[in-house]
Amino acid sequence: MKNRSWAFLAGGLLVALLLAGVVSNYASSHPDGLDSSLLKGCTVDADDNIVGGSCPAQQAREHELGDSPLADYGVRGIENSFVSTGLSGVLGVLVTFAIGVGGFWLLRRRGTTSTTGDGPATRDATADAATTTDATGDPVTASDAGRRTGAAG
Repeated sequence: MKNRSWAFLAGGLLVALLLAGVVSNYASSHPDGLDSSLLKGCTVDADDNIVGGSCPAQQAREHELGDSPLADYGVRGIENSFVSTGLSGVLGVLVTFAIGVGGFWLLRRRGTTSTTGDGPATRDATADAATTTDATGDPVTASDAGRRTGAAG
């Protein structure tokens, strides 16, 4: 991978870590999406406790992973909520990044492919590239090297 690609990837990871570690602490504590739609039909008090009516939120129960180390957008055992939420976001970004890198590493193309004798051999584009690079760091193919040698001699 070229240096520009690495810089772009590192910059994107840095932005994601910053957003997850710092900006996530300023998200609304009263989201208006699924939570509010589940409360339709119920009467709630100032603390969002159901005090009357009938709504789907009354059927809610504890999640099986509710006592896991990263439950409720925080890290269990860290009392400072700003640090706990930020660390939870950073860990989430790093785990997601690691899974993505691992997936791409597994799916990357690897050199030439062999045949089973059923048909012609297929070659990968990377098989045509030489393992050498020129002074600028760009790959040099065998045909490039031959032309440069012929031009010099």
